[in-house]
Amino acid sequence: MAKSIKLRAKAKKGIVTVKALMSHPMETGLRKNKKTGKLIPAHHIQEVTAKVNDKLVLEGLWGGAISKNPYLSFKYKGSKGDSLTLSWVDNKGQSDSATTTVK
Repeated sequence: MAKSIKLRAKAKKGIVTVKALMSHPMETGLRKNKKTGKLIPAHHIQEVTAKVNDKLVLEGLWGGAISKNPYLSFKYKGSKGDSLTLSWVDNKGQSDSATTTVK
């Protein structure tokens, strides 16, 4: 999948705020195609992880109830210059990741 993650991370007083926007259809498998009446197959992110300098700081297990193009924001104790990598894997085996340096 093409780059689907927009990622920003800013440090202030020892706390890093991370903001991420992920482009993904997030289909539940319960919605019908209006033209054919057939169910649209499930296609959603199942696992989201964030690592700082190769140390896991966030792990999330998601399902079909998350909205299309999900936005994720979280905080952790860190500092400027940290290397942050956010990645996801969906139920079809597709994956993507983005890396940024904390500002």
